[in-house]
Amino acid sequence: MAVVIRLDVMLALRKMKSKELAAAIGATEANLSKLKSGAMKGVKFETLDKICEVLDCQPGDILVHIPNTEKHED
Repeated sequence: MAVVIRLDVMLALRKMKSKELAAAIGATEANLSKLKSGAMKGVKFETLDKICEVLDCQPGDILVHIPNTEKHED
């Protein structure tokens, strides 16, 4: 299982640069870059809310769950 961050896709769709989003949500460009690359282990709901507000989207537009293709038997 994996959660894929599609923030770069939403930024492109909204024709917005990372620098603009970072300024709008009060984050550093470095932290936003880590989030976009999936290098962060988590994101605060407050931050996700701000991102969604600025990009006019839903959390599911940014976070996508990719199910594991392996089947486990218990």
